[in-house]
Amino acid sequence: MTITDQKKAVRTSIKTQRDAIELTYKLAYDASICEALFALIADRNCAVVHAYIPMGNEIDIKPLLEKLVANRITVVTPKTLKNRQLEHLVLDSLDHLESGVYGTSHPKNGLVFNGELDLVIVPGLAFDSENYRLGYGGGYYDTFLAKHPTAFTVGIGYPFQKIDSVPKEAHDACLDKVLVYT
Repeated sequence: MTITDQKKAVRTSIKTQRDAIELTYKLAYDASICEALFALIADRNCAVVHAYIPMGNEIDIKPLLEKLVANRITVVTPKTLKNRQLEHLVLDSLDHLESGVYGTSHPKNGLVFNGELDLVIVPGLAFDSENYRLGYGGGYYDTFLAKHPTAFTVGIGYPFQKIDSVPKEAHDACLDKVLVYT
C-alpha cells in the first residue's frame, strides 16, 4: 500500500469515527480542550494566536476564540485560497463570518495579518506520539507552517485521533504539541 493509500485509509476511518461521536461526549470534550488551550496560551503569554474556525465535526473551539477576543488577544484565522495558500485575517467577532471553499468560513472583510504568530492551533484528522499530523490532504497547513517556523504549534483531537504512527512524507510538518486526552 502506498503512503497516499495509507493516508486515504486513515482519513476515511477517522472521519467515520468523528461523525459517530455522541453529542454529550463531544460537548464535554470540546469544552475541556478549550480550557487546556486557554491555559497553554496564558502560560506562554501569547499575544497573537492563529486558529481555525471549526467546520463539520471538528473540535468546536469557537468558545475559546470568543474568550481570546474578549481578552484582547489577537486571533488570526485562515481564508483558504488557491494553490495551497492561506490568507490570514484578524477575527473580531464570530458574528461576521462568510463561507469559503471546502466548507470553511472566515471573517467577512477581515483585516489581513502579516505579522508574527505566537501560537498556531492546527486542525488535523490524526496525530501520533511524535507529534506528526495527518490533515485533509490539501497541504495548506504544511505550506503555511513551513513559513512560520518560530510559531509554537499545537494540534488538537479526540482520543481516537491519536494513532501509533501517521503515514508521513518529507513535506509533512511536525507539531510542537498535541492535545489529545483519553
